[in-house]
Amino acid sequence: MRQSLVIGNWKMHGSRADNKALLAALLEQLPADSGVRYGVCPSLVHLAEAAQQLAGSPIALGAQNLCAESSDSGAYTGEVSAGMLKEYDVTYVLAGHSERRALYREDDSVVAEKFSRAQQAGLTPVLCVGEQLAEREAGKTLAIVSGQLQSVLDKTGIAAFANAVIAYEPVWAIGTGKTAGPDEAQAVHAHIRQWLAQHDDKIAAGMPLLYGGSVKAANAAGLFAMADIDGALVGGAALKADEFIAICNAAAE
Repeated sequence: MRQSLVIGNWKMHGSRADNKALLAALLEQLPADSGVRYGVCPSLVHLAEAAQQLAGSPIALGAQNLCAESSDSGAYTGEVSAGMLKEYDVTYVLAGHSERRALYREDDSVVAEKFSRAQQAGLTPVLCVGEQLAEREAGKTLAIVSGQLQSVLDKTGIAAFANAVIAYEPVWAIGTGKTAGPDEAQAVHAHIRQWLAQHDDKIAAGMPLLYGGSVKAANAAGLFAMADIDGALVGGAALKADEFIAICNAAAE
């Protein structure tokens, strides 16, 4: 049986004081025995302090980015390797978030490299896939998502997906206040699981599939009621302790 997973992506938000207060509230109020796995992805400069505060807790640490060129070290000014992240007990790392794809021109081949580098260092990549609004309106959603998955498969093989998470994030719903309805989101999640099953039934059955895109306490329960939605990759709502906790509680129900 798949275990629910809720990860907060803090993006380029937070300060040392704000992060400390937010994590303290989460540590105090998120139950360790709910059956839900929790994770947070602070900015890279805040990882070390977050790692200290979360040590020994049920909240896993995640990173928002990693270097595609090397999983260890090298002459890559401004980059952070997967090996460096591992030193801070990072569990998850995002690969392919729509903001990285759109703002920093990371194409499918770069995303596949990051996915591979993460796994080489023993991290769990959270592979983000999703379509633009124009692609959705043109009826290309499933083709776009399949192509994004295929690029990683071509690089790593299906076995690599056994230690991974996939997050479906329709680009038009990220930070806009718009959300795919539960049935709309379920249709894409079901397609992703079916796509995986064409290559490996066991991996498909065990793969945690998250939904991302303006997830809030108000809409989380409806999304989590769907058969193939196993949790969420939460953006803005993850910066508010009460909202994130409510989303996690909805995943536990």
